[in-house]
Amino acid sequence: MADPHALPAWTEPARHGAPGDGVTLVEATVATAWNVQGDLARPSFADTAQRQFGTALPEKPNTTARHGALHALWLGPRSWLIVTGDPAALSDLTARRDAINAAGGALFDVSASRIAWTLSGPHAVDVLIRGCPLDFHPRSFPADACAQTLYGHVGMLVVKRDETPTFTLLVGNAVRCGDRRTGALCLIP
Repeated sequence: MADPHALPAWTEPARHGAPGDGVTLVEATVATAWNVQGDLARPSFADTAQRQFGTALPEKPNTTARHGALHALWLGPRSWLIVTGDPAALSDLTARRDAINAAGGALFDVSASRIAWTLSGPHAVDVLIRGCPLDFHPRSFPADACAQTLYGHVGMLVVKRDETPTFTLLVGNAVRCGDRRTGALCLIP
């Protein structure tokens, strides 16, 4: 008989927590992820990126921009992560890459590099602050904020989607958790 307390394999979609618990963890889908690099001070790059992705890339540090199912996440002064859970939202990498390159930027497919979870509920911040140095107070980390940080010993990108609060946690596809390589996120450092 299977152990009822064992965690499911990371490849199986799962939902953990109950509505009354105050926190829910759900596996999220990252169908496509592209890294865009360039200089927004160059009008040709900024205009081309906006045409290619349907939204202006965020200029302000640690912010996001949305267009339908597509999210543009600020990673650095000249770097953004474009992510979507809808495979149809981003297509034709070659044509988009050529357009971005012609405008002085670069575009890379990094779709296989991250796995994601959605952490939500009134106690979601309580879970995050156990192992993360970020200030999650709504004045410091409002909806549509994002930041690269550590949770315990694992690097992750945190995106606050709304004031519920709901967070998307993006983690490198293979992280060390205990003494085995796994796609699982260690939420308790």
